[in-house]
Amino acid sequence: MTDFSKLLNPEQCSAATAGDGPLLVLAAAGTGKTRTLVHRVAYLIEQGIPPGRIHLLTFTHRAAKEMLERAEKVVGDAASEIWSGTFHSVCARLLRRYGAFLGYGPGFQILDEDDQKKLVGEIIKTTVKSPKDFPKKEIVAKMISEAANESRPVGDIAARWQTKAAGFTPGEIEAVAAAYEARKRELGAMDFDDLLVKGLELLKTQERVRDLLQEHFLHILVDEYQDTNGLQAELTDILAARHRNIMAVGDDFQCIYTWRGARIENILDFPQRWHGCRIVKLERNYRSVPGVLDVANVVMQDAPSQFEKTLRPTRGGDGELPWLYRVYDGRSQAHEILRLIDEARSLGYRYSDIAVLYRSHYQSIDVQMALARNRVPHRITSGVGVFEQVHTKDVLAYLRLLVNPADELSFMRLASLLPGVGESSAKKLWDRLGRRFDAASAESRAALGEMLGKKAKPLWPALSKCFECAGEHIDDDEIGEVVEDFCDLFYEDHLRDEWGDQDAEDRLEDVKELAAQIAGAEPASGGYGETADASEGRRRLEGFLADVALMTNLDVRRNDPGADRVTLSTVHQAKGMEWPVVFIPWCSEGMFPAAKAAEEGRVDEERRLFYVAVTRAKDRLFMFTPETRKMPDGGMYPLERSTFVKELPPELVNARRVASYPDPFDRGYGGGGYGRGRSAAQQWKTSWRR
Repeated sequence: MTDFSKLLNPEQCSAATAGDGPLLVLAAAGTGKTRTLVHRVAYLIEQGIPPGRIHLLTFTHRAAKEMLERAEKVVGDAASEIWSGTFHSVCARLLRRYGAFLGYGPGFQILDEDDQKKLVGEIIKTTVKSPKDFPKKEIVAKMISEAANESRPVGDIAARWQTKAAGFTPGEIEAVAAAYEARKRELGAMDFDDLLVKGLELLKTQERVRDLLQEHFLHILVDEYQDTNGLQAELTDILAARHRNIMAVGDDFQCIYTWRGARIENILDFPQRWHGCRIVKLERNYRSVPGVLDVANVVMQDAPSQFEKTLRPTRGGDGELPWLYRVYDGRSQAHEILRLIDEARSLGYRYSDIAVLYRSHYQSIDVQMALARNRVPHRITSGVGVFEQVHTKDVLAYLRLLVNPADELSFMRLASLLPGVGESSAKKLWDRLGRRFDAASAESRAALGEMLGKKAKPLWPALSKCFECAGEHIDDDEIGEVVEDFCDLFYEDHLRDEWGDQDAEDRLEDVKELAAQIAGAEPASGGYGETADASEGRRRLEGFLADVALMTNLDVRRNDPGADRVTLSTVHQAKGMEWPVVFIPWCSEGMFPAAKAAEEGRVDEERRLFYVAVTRAKDRLFMFTPETRKMPDGGMYPLERSTFVKELPPELVNARRVASYPDPFDRGYGGGGYGRGRSAAQQWKTSWRR
């Protein structure tokens, strides 16, 4: 028999070797959660529990595979017989075996996301009076999915969306959802959400199956319990009801996915739902130096509705205190991150030992551009690079066409944004225009407008107005207003129709940051063959587009697997990861915590998110609080330090102020202060509608 006390610390050993009954393991960041779960499995098998009667539920296939592989090293091949996998995969397995009770054969089809959208799209065409005015299939599919995961009527979800988008009633969405459900039945198919919904339905409605499974599974182990939604928590509660041997492992401090259905109440209320529940806290941290843990503890010390936990270091030595940098703006922040990356490299760290973790993807644009310009290898795990994003490419196509009337690819992309204009029809338009479109020419704009079909014609006046005003804005060095007009008059509506309100808002944030980057770009010394006396605004735009072309070519090799590269990631994507060196930019109010989260009363989750960011750092942690944020018109908007860094006692950080302020004669730092006599607040309100 294994002596687990020699393999685990006292708290881990207590959890791994606990007797029967409900058990809640509160595993704080870096305290050996996986190690504890693996040895719990090993202990149960050594105690004579048949592996096939142990049920291990995880959130990723990678986590399930890792745990089984590690368990096999302790107890051998017997571990391979454990029922393990994600919630969805385990439900699929149960439904393959017992789905006949719900009218499904063992060979039922599982629809992927594309299948689901296609099916919803077909139903919209056949059941809705005016499909062209109805929300797109992707949006309707999201409503149906939200209803499934929140266990709410689809009409309630539709009513929530209706406050943001026009063109439908909740009843119409209900009709589409009902037809979609009926069509899946006809096909003998389930979508991804159905696996959970039908799996739970099987347990709740089929007493024979429920009794069989409750008797069979002697122990239920659930990983990352704080991330469970209502369906998942209810499913595990039912499975464990007979033997009451349920072990929930998680950390309420790391509940950061409520926006996609996770319920922090599941872990907070666990002891009340399971009478006689034993609680074990894992607080010995094996990841970070003491200074990082001190910051993490302060961040969470006043958080409401929590299980009290204090991270305790196990690493020897004092290590380095975290750094708190006060910088002027996003550009100086990016420059300082570059300098500190070079410093880390000189200390022996590899690029792959370094991560930049941000609250939202758009906050990475300054850093992305700085790394690309300076040939620093990097990978982006929070999404595609800024210049690879569809919406960025659309805006760049518009800008390129303004400076180069002969740019066929940009014309083709821009024309294809109009309804009823596909690749072939865009090519015909280009040829009929003589393979050139001069956006500054009223004749060219009128000619194109006459050529458009019925669907595109109503939208052309707005886009034509963008082209008409662009020349004056460029000559006045108001590049941000060029982008602003494009979004306000045309592109924002396109984004909302194509992606829905929330995605559209996120993409507009990206575009706004892009406009700010252009406003601060260096004027080009040359251009697209234009005269030497071109306006500074035109040369600035040309210089930016030339930089983009260079960076896009460098990006092709950026995500080579196995390469030594700096990681750029949102904090959400970084959960479960760790790096020796971590940078957290934009620790400012409105950025981290996010402004929208503060407006909606979700600062508690933002606090947990900041805690997750801090606890990714092993050796060195750098936090940055810019004083200003560049606006699309070139002005600067003042920022306050984040609440989370304001709370840190001075003795816990090395504070440094970087003396980098705007030169009033350097347009690259904001164009003369706060922008043509208007206050920063006025600029903020008038530059962007939202």
